[in-house]
Amino acid sequence: MNRLTTFLLLFISTFSLAQQTAEMGRWSPAKANAWYTKEPFLVGANYAPANAINELEMFQAETFDPATIDKELGMAEQIGMNTMRVFLHDLLWEDPAGFTKRLDQFLGICAKHKIRPMLVLFDSCWDPYPKLGKQHEPTPGIHNSGWVQSPGADALSDVSQYPRLEAYVKGVVGAFKKDKRILAWDVWNEPDNTNDNSYGQNHTIKTELSKPRKIAIVTRLLPHVFQWARAAGATQPLTSGVWVFRTPEEWQNPAKWTPMEKAQLENSDIITFHQYMSPETLEETIKAMLTFGRPVICTEYMARGVNSKFQSHLPIAKRAKVGMINWGFVAGKTQTFIPWDSWQKPYVNGREPSIWFHEVFKQDGTPYDPAEVAAIKQATGK
Repeated sequence: MNRLTTFLLLFISTFSLAQQTAEMGRWSPAKANAWYTKEPFLVGANYAPANAINELEMFQAETFDPATIDKELGMAEQIGMNTMRVFLHDLLWEDPAGFTKRLDQFLGICAKHKIRPMLVLFDSCWDPYPKLGKQHEPTPGIHNSGWVQSPGADALSDVSQYPRLEAYVKGVVGAFKKDKRILAWDVWNEPDNTNDNSYGQNHTIKTELSKPRKIAIVTRLLPHVFQWARAAGATQPLTSGVWVFRTPEEWQNPAKWTPMEKAQLENSDIITFHQYMSPETLEETIKAMLTFGRPVICTEYMARGVNSKFQSHLPIAKRAKVGMINWGFVAGKTQTFIPWDSWQKPYVNGREPSIWFHEVFKQDGTPYDPAEVAAIKQATGK
C-alpha cells in the first residue's frame, strides 16, 4: 500500500470515527463519576526527575535512575501528593520489553509512595525532532530546552509510520490495561500546540511544521489514538486536556470549539484542562468544566509569574473536588523554574529569575517557598 492510499484511507476513516467514537467505548458520565467518587482530592505534579532533560532521558535504559525517582517521590509523599503526571514517548517502544520493564519498575516506586500517576502517551510541545540515545545538555538559561515531542514531525508527516504509533499505544496500554497503580491515560498533551515562540512561527529558527498543517494532521489522528487505547483494553479512564482559555459561555457552546477541542471533549472519559491564570479565572473555568457532568482534573497550573499559585488555587479546586497537578517538582535539567519567555530573553551568565516560574523544590531538596509546601500539606490533609 503506497503512502497516498494509506493517507486517503486514514482520512476517510476519520469521518467514520467522528460519527461513532464520541460514544462508542467512551465511559458514560455515570461510570466516570462512580470511578471518581472513590478517588481522594488528587494533588500532584508533572514529573520528571531532576537529572532528566526529557521523557527519553527519564526512561532510556542508560539513564533510567530508580534511586533518584525513589528519593523524589518520597519527597512528594511527605507533602501529601498522591498523583503525578508522567510523559512517555513512542520512540521508547523500539525496545518494548526493556521499556515495559522500566515502566513497571517506575510504577512500583510510585506505589511504594502511595502515588498513582497519570501517564501521557503523546505530546505536541517543544522540540519536533526527537532522537533516541544520549540527549544534549540543557541550553543555559532556557526553559525546557531539551523537551521533545512525541511523535515528532517526521512521524506526523509520514503516514507509513502510523502503524508504528498504533503499535506503541496498543502495546503500552495493553501491557498495563488492568494495572490499578495507574490513575488514567492522557492520550495527547496539548495536541494543537505549535510552539510559536520556541520552534514555530515567531522564532528566529523555525523547525516546527507549519501551524495549519500540524493542527490538521493531529486533529485527524487524535480520535484514532483514543480508539487504539480503548481497543487495547484500558480499564483506566482516557483524556486529553484542553489548554486554551475560553470564557464559560464559550465552553458551554460547542459551536465555539475548534475541531481539536471537539475531538478532545467528545472522546474523553474525564475532563482535563490547563490553567496558568488568576484564581478568579480558575474559578470560572472550573464552573464551566463541571457543566460537562464528568470528573474534572486540572493537569497543568502553577506559574508564579502569571499569578497561578498553590496558596490561591488549591483551596478553590478542593471545594469543587477538582484535581490539581502543577508543572514541575524538583528543579533540574528541564530548567522550568525559568519563565517561558526565556526563549526570547535567556537567563545567561548564571542569572536566575527573581521569582521562580515552576517547581516545588530546589536541587538540594529544600522547598523554594516553605509557605507553598504548607499550603500543599493543608490541601492534602498531610
